Formats: sequence, C-alpha cells, structure tokens
Amino acid sequence: QVQLVESGGGLAQPGGSLRLSCAASGFTFSSYAMSWARQAPGKGLEWVSAIYSDGIGTYYEDSVKGRFTISRDNAKNTLYLQMNSLKPEDTALYFCVKGLAGNPDYWGQGTQVTVSS
Repeated sequence: QVQLVESGGGLAQPGGSLRLSCAASGFTFSSYAMSWARQAPGKGLEWVSAIYSDGIGTYYEDSVKGRFTISRDNAKNTLYLQMNSLKPEDTALYFCVKGLAGNPDYWGQGTQVTVSS
C-alpha cells in the first residue's frame, strides 16, 4: 500500500533552516508529481510547493519563493523540502502529498514545524 512518511520537522529560530524529507513506498515514485502542503492552527490548507516526476518542473507558493527549495531523489524514493530563512508564519503541520493540488490522492501523517525564538 502507499506510504508517505515525513521527517525533519522540529523547532527552528526565525532565520533558521530545516530540511523535510518524505520517504515514499508502495507506488512507482518516479512516475508521479509530488507536493508539500501545510496547515497552520486555525487556518486552511496551503499548497506550499510541488515538483513534477522528472524533477525539473516546480511550483512554489508566493510566500515561500526564494526561501524554500523542493527536490526529489527518484533512486531513493524520497521527496525533500529545504526551508531557509524561516519565519514564524511558516509554523504549521507539513504534509507530503502524492499528486498535485488538483488531484491529490495520498497524504503522509505530517511533520510539525515550529518557528519561534
């Protein structure tokens, strides 16, 4: 069965960095676009970033452009999100998603990112 397991979340100071990872299994990872989404307390779901199966085409939500970088290693079935220059407003539960915002079909359990001094 499809499994998406996120890791790498935690507490970071403003201006700091974190790298999220998502280990995928149960499907042909290299054939699918993948996304990161987040949900902050009391707010709606936000699609943060996406990457196409070839690893070349990417999407970033405006508030993270220039600070976050999405990547994938198809040989390791792993999706990454490098987050730099973190801000308190980046605090959220981050989800790894199989598919794009228009057609997500599997979600990980989420990893918490908290940005605070």
